Amino acid sequence: MWWSLFSAGGVIAAFLMPVTIVITAITVPAGWISAEQFHRLAAHPLSRLYLLVLIALPLFHWAHRFRYAVADLGIKLPSPILAILCYGVAILGALLAIYFLASR
Repeated sequence: MWWSLFSAGGVIAAFLMPVTIVITAITVPAGWISAEQFHRLAAHPLSRLYLLVLIALPLFHWAHRFRYAVADLGIKLPSPILAILCYGVAILGALLAIYFLASR
């Protein structure tokens, strides 16, 4: 299960993050779309789902990479504790993303 979340997070980060950066960092400041249009886009339920995927899956990618990087660095933590810490942070981040995206 963790491996599939790791893989999906890497794909999402590689393919969707550049598109999001272009939309948020170039099109709005350049005036191609107005801030009001961008706000309406971000308020749409499919956009919120997109943002959830864009936030949650790369968190699991990070958790998997960080877990094995810590182990490769030789930091002495028992494997189950390290897994619980890393994946727990990813789960907490995903839950916080769900909360904030659903509450707006």
